[in-house]
Amino acid sequence: MKKFIIEKDFWDVFPEARIGIIVCNNIDNTVKGEDDYLQLLMDAEPHALSHLPNDDFTSNAVIKVWREAFSKFKTKKGARSSIEALLKRVHKGNHIGTINPLVDIYNSISLKYALPCGGEDINKFVGDLKLTKAVGGEDFITYGSDTSEPPYEGEIVYKDDFGAVCRCWNWREAVRTCLNEETTNAFMILECCDPTREETLNEALNELSKEYPEVKMIINNVDEYPKRLLEDVIRNPEILDFTLNCVVFCAGEL
Repeated sequence: MKKFIIEKDFWDVFPEARIGIIVCNNIDNTVKGEDDYLQLLMDAEPHALSHLPNDDFTSNAVIKVWREAFSKFKTKKGARSSIEALLKRVHKGNHIGTINPLVDIYNSISLKYALPCGGEDINKFVGDLKLTKAVGGEDFITYGSDTSEPPYEGEIVYKDDFGAVCRCWNWREAVRTCLNEETTNAFMILECCDPTREETLNEALNELSKEYPEVKMIINNVDEYPKRLLEDVIRNPEILDFTLNCVVFCAGEL
């Protein structure tokens, strides 16, 4: 059975990180009402701007905390967190376009709470999915490219047995595992590296899992799934298999 494993080398760098997971099974991710999801994104924009009180974009706390995080591991030059990329577009007055229901939903959550949020197609994973440091050389092909651009040794990545799934923690994902209209089983993830925002992460996770009517329309298995704080992740990292539904990972005591 496939599992999601957060390895010790990640916790060694980010002991205060929180990783929220939702697993969605037997979903219909086909586009049925594009305008509905566009409105979802538009409604999130005022919330996004509320996280940017300073005119100097990079001086805002939600940007600074991720830049500091990215300074702790080897990254591709110019790589920034996914939330910085989204907020920068809105800060410049540009709108976020629709892609497919799940991607639109997680982008709206990401904007509203100023947290990186993403998703992958479970059926496309080869073996277990790991959040870890790259060994270097893992296969990785992203959007708009047909050439592999492997992560650096020591770079924080999501990876499976085939290659990297997402480089520089949450900077850019591989085409191979991305969500599309054919996706039926999805792995959704919310990330927080600021311990003062743990409650915000929980609120975002709750909304993503059960509060949006749009979510209930396509994620028919997500309703009242419990969240559990898994404090023994280091001792027993192979915690989450893809039959579980909604959990939060944190570093445990050795």
